[in-house]
Amino acid sequence: MFLSDLPPPPVAAETIVITASRTPEERADTPASVTVLDAATVERLGEPLLASLLRLTPSASLSNSGPAGSQSQLRLRGAEANHSLLFIDGIRANDPAAGNEPRFELLSAELGDRIEVVRGPQSALWGSEAVGGVVSVTAAPKTGATGTAETGSNGFYRAGASAGLSEGALSLGLAAGLQGARGINAFAGGSGDRDGYRNATLRGRLDWKLGAVTLSAGGFAIRARSDFDGLDPDFFVRADTEDQSRNRLAAARVGARFEEGGWSGAVGVSHLSSRNRNLLADAELNRTAGERDTLSGELSRRFDAGGIAHRVTLAGERTVERFTASDVVYGGLTDQKRRRTQSALSGEYRAEAGPLVATLALRHDRFSDFADATTFRAGALARLGGGVELAGSWGEGIAQPSFFDLYGFFPGSFVGNPELKPERSRGGEVSLRYAGGPWRAAATWYRQRLTSEIVERFDNATFLSTVANADGRSRREGLELEAGWSPGDWLALAANASFASASEPAGRELRRPRRSGAVTADGRLGRLNYGAALGYTGARLDRDFDLFPAPLVRLEPYWLASARLGYALGEKVEAFVRVANAFDARAVDVVGYRTEGRTAYVGIRIGARR
Repeated sequence: MFLSDLPPPPVAAETIVITASRTPEERADTPASVTVLDAATVERLGEPLLASLLRLTPSASLSNSGPAGSQSQLRLRGAEANHSLLFIDGIRANDPAAGNEPRFELLSAELGDRIEVVRGPQSALWGSEAVGGVVSVTAAPKTGATGTAETGSNGFYRAGASAGLSEGALSLGLAAGLQGARGINAFAGGSGDRDGYRNATLRGRLDWKLGAVTLSAGGFAIRARSDFDGLDPDFFVRADTEDQSRNRLAAARVGARFEEGGWSGAVGVSHLSSRNRNLLADAELNRTAGERDTLSGELSRRFDAGGIAHRVTLAGERTVERFTASDVVYGGLTDQKRRRTQSALSGEYRAEAGPLVATLALRHDRFSDFADATTFRAGALARLGGGVELAGSWGEGIAQPSFFDLYGFFPGSFVGNPELKPERSRGGEVSLRYAGGPWRAAATWYRQRLTSEIVERFDNATFLSTVANADGRSRREGLELEAGWSPGDWLALAANASFASASEPAGRELRRPRRSGAVTADGRLGRLNYGAALGYTGARLDRDFDLFPAPLVRLEPYWLASARLGYALGEKVEAFVRVANAFDARAVDVVGYRTEGRTAYVGIRIGARR
């Protein structure tokens, strides 16, 4: 069944994977590399914005262009920022009005409490943008109500509430939250105005079971504002400005699914809309808007034959995207109004025979504005005994050019390229895993090659920039090491280390560390509820566009430490304290912008503890 029609995973279902296959399966049964942050861990770490948790997963480079609420770009396994596919409660959520990038900076904790990251090319399953991997944010179903209030450094505030109801065949879940901060001065040049943010979020889901059929409806809405320091209007260099971005992202979907006698199927329709406005000192500069309508259907059959358990899945999808852009500064010269369509047919086959599992997936995408694409994925897993598994997979990924890449225009600065073709990646991985008792471990080696990478071209004579498909190949390869120990509810300990190399024909890729890693620990003991994380980001390269001709700059490595400690005042009342960047590290992800130093928070939570 389609991900957009899947129910949220059940409570404590960290072993259930919903994005490594067209149908849910056990984590131990998938050849793909998957990291799951379950509801208990997410709650105990206590991050108000979910993007901070992504940097705790293997081969995930997160770049923040300033303090909380600023643009957050994720690069999985050295891929580009628009090469990660984001699902929010099963709805494809990459922003068509912002270069098809996921808006990770907009993801508040009220949107979900379970994060699943599947690494490697997944376009044969999910289509465009699934090059570096797929990120899925869902909310575990619950009954009863919870509420959270928190305040702290830099004028931070947060208030959130959720409620769940399950009565017979009907289940309902709702959540809402408001958070923000006065922030710090993002410009690295010294003191200045504060660059804060505000985020309001609403989420809901309804499921109604009628025999073998379940009807569902759900959606989310985000309204956010972020202050940032942009470019000096006279000299076009970074400066302490009063820029502001106002964003709205909303989506809804309805669907039906059934499962009976080895057959299962689903149909669904979803609509996503976004609007982004950029202002300077409260005067609007430009705005972009996008919409995505998706109709999907799927049919799956499970059967046994010849001592083999088979599963065959066929799926179809039709998507329509619309994009508009308008400006004030240039008198409408940059205005755009575009529409494009995409249709896809896909199939997936899975076979399991004793200790062996094999998977195949094939998908054909037909695009209205550029060449069609066919992608393939294959995987295999062998249980060697004693808790040891050997897994491998090979797959392809594609990323379609964004509307701005194709048609964007800024007088005297940028002109789009309508002759672009989709980027294409292919590669494989081999993984050795162990799971036994409270222990688990994995070592994964991967290698990918990206062709037709869309890169920026600058003309030194005209000072105009554009984009083009690069010649040659971009290369990504690396090693991921993972380990975990969970002896009981009092402790869940996890650690990972990643060693990566990412290059394009012109040299080393920017903002990708060669070394990164993280350690997390969380648990509950008596009245105490606790979580802590320590993440390492190694040295990276970036470009300083304030200097000509934009020389390379080394970004220094840093450690980020955070912790949360809660104490139960009663059966359903918890007081907590939280600290972020506990070592007061100077973390710079983008040349010219800084992030917060050490901050501290205090809050109260009402509702059942995990």
